[in-house]
Amino acid sequence: MNVVDSSGWLEYVADGPNADFFAPVIRDIDQVLVPAVVITEVARRVWQQRGEEFALEVISLVQRGQVAPLDEKIAWLAAEIGITHRLPLADSIIYATAQAHGATVWTQDADFDGLPGVEFRRKPSGA
Repeated sequence: MNVVDSSGWLEYVADGPNADFFAPVIRDIDQVLVPAVVITEVARRVWQQRGEEFALEVISLVQRGQVAPLDEKIAWLAAEIGITHRLPLADSIIYATAQAHGATVWTQDADFDGLPGVEFRRKPSGA
């Protein structure tokens, strides 16, 4: 299983410089686990930048993956991970969801750089 974090979905949808890094993972949507918080982050950003209608289209794509709710187990693990790795709240939930399901996180968010179980691609300068 794979988890594409919010930055990866946004990069893919925007056809940014790292879109090709995320494309093979997203195209294998049956193997994509979507932490519920990713839906919130992606919807909010796309809605702000491109409007509600486009946000609904993007979220329709995101939800083709297996949506993983935030339950008590993930919430507790996210708290522990957040403290241990000094991750922001949403990143803690994303990483905890991946860890709980044995999934790999795909990201360009530097907060995840160097963590086990993460495929990281640095954003190009100026992006």
